[in-house]
Amino acid sequence: MSAVLASPFLASSSRPRPSTLSEVLGHPGIWRGGAEPVLPVRTQASGNASLDALLPGGGWPIGSLIEILIGNDGLGELGLLLPALAALTRRRHRVAIIAPPYLPYPPALAAAGIDLDHLVQIDADVADSHWSAEQCLRAGCCAAVVHWLPDADYRQLRRLQLAAETGGALAFVFRPAQARDQSSPAALRLGISHSESGTCIEVLKCRGIMDGRLKRRLPLRTEDAQASRQGNAQAARMTAQADPRP
Repeated sequence: MSAVLASPFLASSSRPRPSTLSEVLGHPGIWRGGAEPVLPVRTQASGNASLDALLPGGGWPIGSLIEILIGNDGLGELGLLLPALAALTRRRHRVAIIAPPYLPYPPALAAAGIDLDHLVQIDADVADSHWSAEQCLRAGCCAAVVHWLPDADYRQLRRLQLAAETGGALAFVFRPAQARDQSSPAALRLGISHSESGTCIEVLKCRGIMDGRLKRRLPLRTEDAQASRQGNAQAARMTAQADPRP
């Protein structure tokens, strides 16, 4: 007496087979490269409606490394983040600013809506700033970390990405525009440039967006850019009058 074992890989005659490619691609177990992410993305609104409309989930991806490439410090780069940082501090979440090129100017930050009681500044050299950023992200003690990072390799950036995932935090790093051609593990990569028409944002890389949607130039909110530049200018004057750091 013999028994025939039914293989789960053999299609049953009673189970309908997809007859067209569209039916196959419509199966819930199929994900197409370049399509929107299958899993929901937790986000924090950026405060820039045009940028939020482009990003999956409608804002900055939480638990991710966000790399922002800038031509030079003081371009108003912090203005891109001020609305989100203000929203976080108003909810009593801590935000850490690490190794800024200028001393932050508290009145300008407060005018932008930042609750200074929940803002921490960490001054450190390059090696210590890497460590500080990673610890702040991994520990989950900060909702967002903003780190000016003039030099970093892929391994260091990957550690920050993993730390952000572990702590469920927003990890923003400002890097020089020359790093544009370097490989990066960042989930989101933006470029900030300045022209006669104003300051613009270019989406260079975004997890979950097709290549055809990447190179968009979006205007930076004028009031945020001005507030950031004014704060940088005031901080530079204060730095010239004092000796705040060795």
